[in-house]
Amino acid sequence: MDSVFPNHRFGDLLSEPLRNGIYKKKEFHGRGAKIVNMGELFGNSRMFNVPMKRVELEDKEIPKVLLSEGDLLFARRSLTAEGAGKCSIVKEIVEQTTFESSIIRARPRQDEVDSDFLYYLFDSHIGKYLLGTIKRQVAVAGITGGDLKELELPIPGLEEQKAIAHILGSLDDKIELNRQMNQTLEAMAQALFKSWFVDFDPVIDNALAAGHDIPDALQARAQTRQAAREQAPASLPAEIQQLFPSEFEFSEEMGWVPKGWLIKPLSQVARLQNAAAKPNAHPEKIWEHYSIPAFDEGGMPALELGDAIKSGKYFVPDGCVLASKLNPETPRIWMPNIRDAESAICSTEFMPFVPVELSNRPYLYSLLKSEPMQTAICNRATGSTGSRQRVKPKDIEAMPILSAPEALLMAFSNSTAAIVEKAGKQFSDNLFVAKLRDTLLPKLISGELRIPDAEKLVTEAGL
Repeated sequence: MDSVFPNHRFGDLLSEPLRNGIYKKKEFHGRGAKIVNMGELFGNSRMFNVPMKRVELEDKEIPKVLLSEGDLLFARRSLTAEGAGKCSIVKEIVEQTTFESSIIRARPRQDEVDSDFLYYLFDSHIGKYLLGTIKRQVAVAGITGGDLKELELPIPGLEEQKAIAHILGSLDDKIELNRQMNQTLEAMAQALFKSWFVDFDPVIDNALAAGHDIPDALQARAQTRQAAREQAPASLPAEIQQLFPSEFEFSEEMGWVPKGWLIKPLSQVARLQNAAAKPNAHPEKIWEHYSIPAFDEGGMPALELGDAIKSGKYFVPDGCVLASKLNPETPRIWMPNIRDAESAICSTEFMPFVPVELSNRPYLYSLLKSEPMQTAICNRATGSTGSRQRVKPKDIEAMPILSAPEALLMAFSNSTAAIVEKAGKQFSDNLFVAKLRDTLLPKLISGELRIPDAEKLVTEAGL
């Protein structure tokens, strides 16, 4: 691949030989050092202190198999050709951490090469092309350390490496900060949804205040609410509190539920609108494209621009909530911000749901992402276990849900509107930043764009 920088053999850039990870029998698992498995490798391209499983190491193994900040990790094998050679960088180590046998560790020489630069190099079209030249396909796709160390990589001087990595890393830091803030905002919305529509806290509070009986199944929660009432007054405004009943009734389908609330299919709250966007239609348009694979890193759909629809897609209706049909064990739900009518398309692996009352989109989003709903969706998955399981849209439409009165749904949406708006803005910002990063990455790595010009583009973008 073309680059203005001189080539260097990858093995010569390392402070020690490439090493495969460790294999331990089951009796050594569940305690000891953290271990990076393939899930962490594919889920965290820049690996900070994330939750991991644990494995017990022997003293003689420790010097060989621990990770350090700046190490590069490569997927030695993968069920898909695209996954073989996937590169991640270790950004943070807070305790002993090792890595499993399907992963190759590379430890760059810090006096000659910048680890972050190498990570971005392997993430660029140049790096992916080079990794593609050493992939082998037998039962599964894979690479070997022997082939990896022989790759000839275009490497600029150390200072330029660091400058390139700084520009790209700053953009990734911005994306990560927004993602973390969005997680906090979503947690706030989910906590309110759970309190109102799963734990029924306001109904229990009203029942306690009125002296009504509370079912045995809800007694533990009632005791918690009673203790909270004694510590502090009710937190809900009176006009919202009075929207909740003060009694429960028994339902054969869902047990004890607030009196007067109805059990109805999801289709009466949200309609599936999967209008087909035909291949090669509208060649003059530029599309926002929401795709499923991008959810596998960081939970953020991709923004792709193109001059035509290349394959079967759905239009993304204004006001919709996108829910994935694929691999329902991972709740991939999003509320896209559409610029204008028919400006966005999505993979046919999505189900575009539009709430019957458009103002209730925050409620629909929280409902689909709630733990009880996710469990119910997973129980309806078909196909083999693993990443290729799917749900059928007609099964999801028919799912029974507990529906509160419309005034209460509106109150929830109003209460979470500011949270949703802020999260949506940060999500849109991330799409923009990710697009800028992906534009700069190949040009910086190849030398087509030099540092001053890249810095100017970042500044002009307001970042």
